[in-house]
Amino acid sequence: MKKSITLLALVAALMVTIPSKAQFSWGLKAGLNNTRMSFHHHDWNTSSRSGWFAGLTAKYTIPNFGLGLDLSALYDQREADIIMDYYGGPGRWDTSLKERSISIPINLRYDINLGSFFGIFIAAGPEFAFNVGSKNQRLYYDDSYWNMKSTRISVNVGLGILLLRHLQVGANYNISCNRTGRTEDWKDNWGPDPEHGRSNTWQVSLAYYF
Repeated sequence: MKKSITLLALVAALMVTIPSKAQFSWGLKAGLNNTRMSFHHHDWNTSSRSGWFAGLTAKYTIPNFGLGLDLSALYDQREADIIMDYYGGPGRWDTSLKERSISIPINLRYDINLGSFFGIFIAAGPEFAFNVGSKNQRLYYDDSYWNMKSTRISVNVGLGILLLRHLQVGANYNISCNRTGRTEDWKDNWGPDPEHGRSNTWQVSLAYYF
């Protein structure tokens, strides 16, 4: 994480020193995500669910070097199913956790132009997300809640193609660096220990730069 931020700072400083060659573009971005959560407790299982995201995006590129930054501000909606078996208890429950956030990915990217009509790129960097949805979500009974954290820090690793210098198709894997949330008010005596988890997400996106 620290290395990623350091690299981003170095590229930003390089861009400032040669503004005459830098290219700036902005546009719209949207896509789908597929989220799966991992938990500390062995009684918790999970299955992935689909969501979506949309918002504004921008990129800043040094043509002669191929290096640049891209930055987005996205409304991000993610969901994940969790399943818990109570051995000796009332049985099996299945519910869905929903995360609504404003996500700000900041990626260092490297573009390779293969002509006027086609190019490829790789990108990586941190993402900062701020919860704008429900903070406490009921789980299985009245005394059990999932407490969603106010902020989430993650890392993106991805690649994609650029068509006609305007249309971008990308795919990336978003890896959570901190806990997404934890159980609160876990009062039942026969229930499991307090649980915490984090979410990792595959994403595909479509962007258009003006």
